[in-house]
Amino acid sequence: MYKENTTTSKFLRITHYLENGLLVTLLAAMIGLAVSQILLRNFFGSGITWATPLLGILVLWIGLAGSIVASRKKKHISINVLSHYLSKKTALLAEIAVEFFTAIVCSIITYHSIRFVASEYNENTIAFESIPAWICELIIPVAFAIISVRYFAHALESIKRLYTLSLNKSSNKSQNT
Repeated sequence: MYKENTTTSKFLRITHYLENGLLVTLLAAMIGLAVSQILLRNFFGSGITWATPLLGILVLWIGLAGSIVASRKKKHISINVLSHYLSKKTALLAEIAVEFFTAIVCSIITYHSIRFVASEYNENTIAFESIPAWICELIIPVAFAIISVRYFAHALESIKRLYTLSLNKSSNKSQNT
């Protein structure tokens, strides 16, 4: 995955470690908090007042952090019915279209989620205790921006593969004649 020892590959390696670390940390925090809440309620008859809203926020963060990780290698859920019946070139064109569509939709979601988080900031909405809601919701525009950039990059990589495929076909035709 990291064949070259370039600045870009080092940056990607560090980014992937940070993403994985964030996901593991969030999951461990969520499990620890949920178990603590269960134990406190069952054995002491009370719990942490802010645990339930925080668990909901952790679910949001874990879901979006997982989506960021999945977008690295295009591992999102997809329905792939037609690619088995398409030629290699046509399947690649369809893949490019889907990647651009995904990137555009994620860009739109990024824009509107920025507006949403900004409105929460301006309204001074509180998520729980004294924690502002906008801090808890900040993952939404960040995650969709990252996913959008990644899918634009995937589309460009697919275009490069299409170009290479076209070059290989034309060189094969010229060798055969």
